[in-house]
Amino acid sequence: MKTVNEKEFFTLQKTEEAARNKFVAETVSEIISNVRQNGDSALIEYAKKFDKAELSSLLVTEKEIEDAFEKVPKKFIKVLLKSAKNIRAFHSKQVRKGFSYKQGENVIGQKIIPIERAGLYVPGGTAAYPSTVLMDAIPAKIAGCKEVCIATPPQKDGTINAVILAAAKIAGVDKVYKMGGAQAIAALAYGTETVKKVDKIVGPGNVFVAEAKRQVYGVVSIDMIAGPSEITVLADEKSDPKFVAADLLSQAEHDKNARAILITPSEALAKAVSAEVERQLEELKREEIASASIENNGYIVLVKDMKEGLVVANKIAPEHLEICADDPFSYLDGVLNAGSVFLGRYCPEALGDYFAGPNHTLPTSGTARFSSPLSVDDFIKKTQFTYYGEKSFKKVAKDIAYFATKEGLTAHARSALIRTEE
Repeated sequence: MKTVNEKEFFTLQKTEEAARNKFVAETVSEIISNVRQNGDSALIEYAKKFDKAELSSLLVTEKEIEDAFEKVPKKFIKVLLKSAKNIRAFHSKQVRKGFSYKQGENVIGQKIIPIERAGLYVPGGTAAYPSTVLMDAIPAKIAGCKEVCIATPPQKDGTINAVILAAAKIAGVDKVYKMGGAQAIAALAYGTETVKKVDKIVGPGNVFVAEAKRQVYGVVSIDMIAGPSEITVLADEKSDPKFVAADLLSQAEHDKNARAILITPSEALAKAVSAEVERQLEELKREEIASASIENNGYIVLVKDMKEGLVVANKIAPEHLEICADDPFSYLDGVLNAGSVFLGRYCPEALGDYFAGPNHTLPTSGTARFSSPLSVDDFIKKTQFTYYGEKSFKKVAKDIAYFATKEGLTAHARSALIRTEE
């Protein structure tokens, strides 16, 4: 891992930031256009081209789901159920209620309405992520979406990974489609003969999926443009280098472009963690991916003290922020920009990925400065309502008309004043 100071780190980040890949944008645009024109046939062709799968149908049947559920080890089903319970418990606290209040005879208020159809993208390339199914589908169901569907790439034999389907059953997903990549996003946004278009698309994916979400935004809503996974660990001198190294590698193994950053005031810890990362890399099943991530995007930032470290962490605005200290809650108020925060020496980011309950679909690439984790709020919309009676309206009609004329909108003014004429 590269050891740098704060100034060097942010200088390197600026030089390493590339403009959006023109090839990716053009490729995705062509795929979207093809799916819009040719529907199911385009999706079946893309499955053959990209997934090496021969499909006769895009929709997963109930029998396929039941058969998959039976194939998954009972021990894993129990763990999925425990995780789902925790996710439901956390997200149930996020449910909003509408409100109304009276001003004399007038009534003002707001309604909370679930979006009708939600489309969830679940990656299925280098790894299968049943955790993403639970994290994305459960909040949608709690919000009250009438239909929650999943798009996920098929395996070479034309089936969907059994653990994905088991998680879908547990989460209460209504439909599962065999389609991945930018073509899946296009189908969810515009619809095909088989795929019913949705109102919002959520979930992580590769650069083509992210670009497709960017291009269909406006036709549908999206949760966020997610980049590669990232972790920042703010650790004091008492931290165990084995723990810190393991946590950094837990993100590095996701993707060659994933970022793993340690911020510490301790040079001794920095050296120990760097050595421990190299040692633990050799033990990883996904060593090649994790090694590339550490080589390209692994940093140790040396700071004066933990307080300065928190300033640096806020500038990074990481997807995941671990605070490894004896009293991590003393730093929590100072966290301004982070997707999800993990407090203490026994709270690895993996706890959040799978089990604790808070969502793991998080803002990346510094977007935690202005965006939030996926939640029940992502699956609702708000509608306002107003009621004024005749007497109360006539009292304010002249004020409304005066305001309107100041903006040069005389028809607005007339619509108010005409109601006061005898």
